[in-house]
Parts: sequence; structure tokens; C-alpha cells
Amino acid sequence: MKKTLLFAAALIASVSAFAQPVQPVQTIVAPTAVSADKPAEKTALEGFKFETVKENPITSVKDQASSGTCWCYSGISFLESEILRLNNKIDDIDLAEMFVVYNSYADRAVKYIRLDGHLTFGQGSSFGDVLYTIKDHGIVPQDVMTGLNYGTERNQHAELSAGLKGYIDAISKNPNKTLSTAWLNGYKGILNAYLGEAPEQFTWNGKTYTPQEYFKSLKIDLNDYVDITSWTHLSYYEEHPVEVCDNWRWEQAYNLPLDEMIAVIDNAIENGYTVAWAADVSEMGFTRNGIAVNPDPELIDKAKKAGSDEAKWLGATAGARKFDPKAPVKEMEVTPEIRQKGYDDKSTTDDHGMHLYGIAKDQNGTKYYLVKNSWGTNSKYSGIWYVSESYVRYKTMDILVHKDAIPKDIKKKMNLK
Repeated sequence: MKKTLLFAAALIASVSAFAQPVQPVQTIVAPTAVSADKPAEKTALEGFKFETVKENPITSVKDQASSGTCWCYSGISFLESEILRLNNKIDDIDLAEMFVVYNSYADRAVKYIRLDGHLTFGQGSSFGDVLYTIKDHGIVPQDVMTGLNYGTERNQHAELSAGLKGYIDAISKNPNKTLSTAWLNGYKGILNAYLGEAPEQFTWNGKTYTPQEYFKSLKIDLNDYVDITSWTHLSYYEEHPVEVCDNWRWEQAYNLPLDEMIAVIDNAIENGYTVAWAADVSEMGFTRNGIAVNPDPELIDKAKKAGSDEAKWLGATAGARKFDPKAPVKEMEVTPEIRQKGYDDKSTTDDHGMHLYGIAKDQNGTKYYLVKNSWGTNSKYSGIWYVSESYVRYKTMDILVHKDAIPKDIKKKMNLK
């Protein structure tokens, strides 16, 4: 996902914790929009009120801080929920994101050199990268590898990323005309300095493991997970590469009609599964305080009128990309064509990975999804976002789910067993 999310992530402070029960859903009280014939001071105000319909177990909210590693935090969070589901309960399950980041960087360097530098190289990646890395390298608990080997208590990856990029670009020019046997060790030296060495063996709860042995002890089969997207320019029910720059592993996703992609999400949640969710969060309706809505374009146009009463209550300012509604608003009706237009004209972009785990409804009966973010707990709902269905329909890039979470009729069309 985009590195631009580093700025937003850096604004929010948090503390990491071991796995714990899902945090209770809260109710926010804030002003509603006011009609033209009712002055604000005489209008009953109620704000957003949410009722949880269904929620599934998640581990504690983490903080990616100043790093572009949302893909890893959300992918790991998703797998932690799957481990909880498959094993009924494992106390204190907290997997090391930086173990995955370390090995992902190492794998990417090899591919970057093979392609003479013609590959995206940065902090972003994909859900598929989490799966592939764990398959190949295993995984370790968070306490075994925190990745904080450079003098800070929170992730701060700009210097690491710049150092790796400078090194790998120099090597890709092949100055000796033949690659030496030392270049990869030199590259890993940078990773070791910043993230710490990836352990080949460790002791956990009195037992010695390799990362692969620890992964096997978690009893999860990564072959059971599939990536899904929805675009009209691709044939349905077939796999296609996820067409975003950060997909350097060239992960494939099944392309489904929009209504069926939403049906997969709903069926998953209703049946005890969760969903890894990649989306565009640069939209006006994705607030930094736990709410994401997809406001009707006419509403935005009206709200942008400087000094208008509507602008005041909708939290919008003229000429600025700000829309912070204080209560439910009228939202866009999203069709496959509208969704595709956003993708084609680049108004829908690959920004951020999150973890979708429940369904709620507001006081008007509008459906929202409960989303666990990785921006820490210093927000209205302690790191949880309420994201409207309209927003999910419009701005989803792709999702990752267990294949058994897919409705049987859709699964049959995908030729999945």
C-alpha cells in the first residue's frame, strides 16, 4: 500500500499488547446535520449511534507507526484471527510483523536484481506477500523479533528504506560485470542492523522451535486462502494479477462481480470468519477518527460552500479534502461502472491494508463494517473504524479470505474445492 500512509500513521500514537478479547463497541454522541428551517441551538442532536450485529474475535490493536507496513500488520492480524478460530483459543497469540518484513525485503532484493532493477522497491506490499513469506520462512512470536534495533520504541523505517534502496540500486548496476557472492550478505547486514537478525531457532514457552516448526504448531494451512477483487475490465471467476505497483510478488486474485464480492464478505463474517481488506483511504469520507462513509457527490458540493451551515455540520471546508461528518449522511449508490471509473481515472488508489471483522448498523439501519486498523488506539473507537457498506463497495482494492468463507454457489463458479 502507498507510503503516503506513513504520514497518517505517524500522527497516531499507541502501545502494542498481547492478544485480548475484542474491545466493546462504543457509542459516539455528536451533532447531526441541521435542516435549513431549524436553527442548530433548537435542534435535537444525537450523532452516530451504532449497534453491533456480528463481530468475530480479533487480537489487540497494534501501531505500525512510521512505517509503510500496513500490508503486514493487517495480514498478520487476519491470520491471528484465523488461528484463534481454528484452534478455538490460543492465549497471547502475537506474531512478529518484522520477521515477515525482514524476509520480504530479502526476497524482494533477489527478484529486484534478477529484473535489473525493474521492480517496485519500497515499504509497501500485499497480503499475498505475507502468505508467501510465512510459507517459505515460517513465523516467530512478537517478543522473539520486535524489529526495533535502531534506538526507537516505535517503528521508524524511512532511513532503513532509503538505505536498502541505495544499496540495491548500486548492486543492480553490476559494477564488477559479474555479481559477487557477497552482495546479499551485505544487504542483509543492513536489515540485521535495523531489524535484528531473523532467528533460525528460538525458545518459546520452554520449547525450542525453528520458525517453520513454530508455524506448523499454529495449525493453519495457508493454501486455504484466496484473494478476491472486482473490476469490469477483467473476466469474472478467473484469477488475474492484482494490478497495483506494490504487488511485487505478482499475486493473483479471483475477479468477482461487485455484489458477489460483498456477498463473500458478509457470508464470511456471519459464519465466524474475518477478512483482510485493502482499500483506498485517501477519500474525504475516510476520517481519521473512526468513521468512513461515502458521501453523495451532491452533498459534498453543497458542503464545500464556504461558511454554509451544511459545511459546518458536515465538517467540510471549501477547496479542501476534508469531510468529517458528525452524523450519518446520504451516501453514493455504487455500481460496478462507478467503481471501475474510479480505478481507471486513478481517483481510487492502493493505499492501506486493514482487517475487517464484524458488522454494525447505525440508527438509520445503514450497514457498516467493523474494521481493525493499525494506527494505534488513540482514536474515537480505540483503533476500530466503522466503515459503511457504500465505502467498501466503492473503494475496496482486494480482500483475502478463507476459501470456506465463500458462499457455495460463488465458490462453484470459481472452480474452487
